[in-house]
Amino acid sequence: MGMGEAGELIQGTLEMLILKTLMLEPMHGWGVALRIEQISGGVFRVNPGSLLPALSRMERGGRVKSEWRATENNRRAKYYELTAKGRKALTAETEQWERQISAIARILSA
Repeated sequence: MGMGEAGELIQGTLEMLILKTLMLEPMHGWGVALRIEQISGGVFRVNPGSLLPALSRMERGGRVKSEWRATENNRRAKYYELTAKGRKALTAETEQWERQISAIARILSA
């Protein structure tokens, strides 16, 4: 996952963005990647080599669950859905991220 030409995201951010994306509705991996790219205005592009291992880790950790469904194009795809544990993790990670952003802003303005 990159930030265009600006570099890479801070480690762990991808999972937080996936959780936030799945908070909206269950979706398949390609839909998650597309939604993140759309909402970020193209700044974040998630490649399958990062997305699929992250989804697998999150499923093993109980943050998401999955099931095979037909897509809008009538193809089979694995759809991911946020679990209660995933919602709690998203809340905690969002709060931590906001504290970090605030601390960075204070340092930059000092």
